[in-house]
Amino acid sequence: MAARSRPTLMQRLRRRRGAAEGSAAVEFALVALPFFFMLFAIMEIGLIFVTDAVLTNAVMETGRLVRTGQASQSNLTPAQFKTALCSRMNILSSGCDGRATVDVRVIPQYRQINPPPPDPLSGASFSTNGLTYTNGQPGSLVLVRVWYKQPLFTPFLAQGLSRLGDGDSVLTATATFRNEPWDQ
Repeated sequence: MAARSRPTLMQRLRRRRGAAEGSAAVEFALVALPFFFMLFAIMEIGLIFVTDAVLTNAVMETGRLVRTGQASQSNLTPAQFKTALCSRMNILSSGCDGRATVDVRVIPQYRQINPPPPDPLSGASFSTNGLTYTNGQPGSLVLVRVWYKQPLFTPFLAQGLSRLGDGDSVLTATATFRNEPWDQ
């Protein structure tokens, strides 16, 4: 019987190399889930920032209808104001009517409003009680507030950013201004 010789270091390394062929697939499987989660979370946060910027711009532009007296002169209703707001949200305008909530009111001064305007997000649910729509008169101080429910798709992001527990992030845009003297 021939004596077995011990394998050399090179022979042992060659044997191990053959066993490592599937390791790249296993390593990818371990890294893929966190990688794609972070990728989708980054894209969703980017979408939230874009939506917030578009909403703020739409509130400023639509608030101009109140500030210049166009809303009063054409007897704009809250629904028409919301439609005008949604039409200014460009690519995000689809579904805006169901997602946006509008509050337009005359305020006595810019600071320390007593009592403060109601906040629909103060409780565990979104409540529209106390919200109103008033265009004001020339020279009135007007507060325009809009809440927009943006659905979230990334599961852990929805848990962290949803203030209502329903998987939606609520974005808020506000504009405050003094109406122009449009009746002159």
